[in-house]
Amino acid sequence: MMVEERHRLILENLKINPDITVRELAKLLYVSEPTIRRDFTELHKKGLITKFYGGAVINSGAADREIPFLLRENEKSSGKVEIGRKAAELVKDGMVIMLDGSTTAYHIVPYLTKHKDLIVITSGAKTAVALADAEIKTFSTGGQMLIHSYSYVGEQAESFVKNINADILFFSTAGVSEDGWMSDRAIEEANLRKVMFGSCKKKILLCDNSKFGKTCLYNMGHVREIDDIISDSEIPDAIARIMKEKKR
Repeated sequence: MMVEERHRLILENLKINPDITVRELAKLLYVSEPTIRRDFTELHKKGLITKFYGGAVINSGAADREIPFLLRENEKSSGKVEIGRKAAELVKDGMVIMLDGSTTAYHIVPYLTKHKDLIVITSGAKTAVALADAEIKTFSTGGQMLIHSYSYVGEQAESFVKNINADILFFSTAGVSEDGWMSDRAIEEANLRKVMFGSCKKKILLCDNSKFGKTCLYNMGHVREIDDIISDSEIPDAIARIMKEKKR
């Protein structure tokens, strides 16, 4: 098991059972107790937990509904790098690009530097910083920042996006059901993405293979409403048929 995956599972178990012990976690994750203690130390240094003798408690800032961005940006990172590379192939010089606040969209940034005269609008705070570091003209949506994802959401962000005309939107989602419904865990991010859909010519879903077959609480729309899907694996047959029929 990768370290990032183990950290994610530790956080999830601490959310469910704050009294879980080092010994119980070690048995659950099939690792040694010293390994769990080292994980606790790393998570404590990152400010995600407070450790004590025999256990730990998750800090309030890390107890949101989703895995914190600093863990999620490393989760399945090789797949997201590949998705980012593929997505950047759709970009042309002079485009106005919109990126949501997802870690998958974040991985597009390194591949945009070869293009000239780009303008990028993003709801991701860390994505905005990465774009600025790459000397790409960047606009942030502003709004309320969600601590768990470093994404801007809310009325201010939606109002900004409504006034934009973008050539292409790259966005992610927490789940795509077998019949093609896109959904997310956070209603604020789902709502912002719906507004983004109306402010761009093309909508491209970035979806690693862990998202297919999942359904989350808040619907964002159907894949028939978007233009393409980029993944790190083969797209499930049912979804592929829907996209093929749409393009006819």
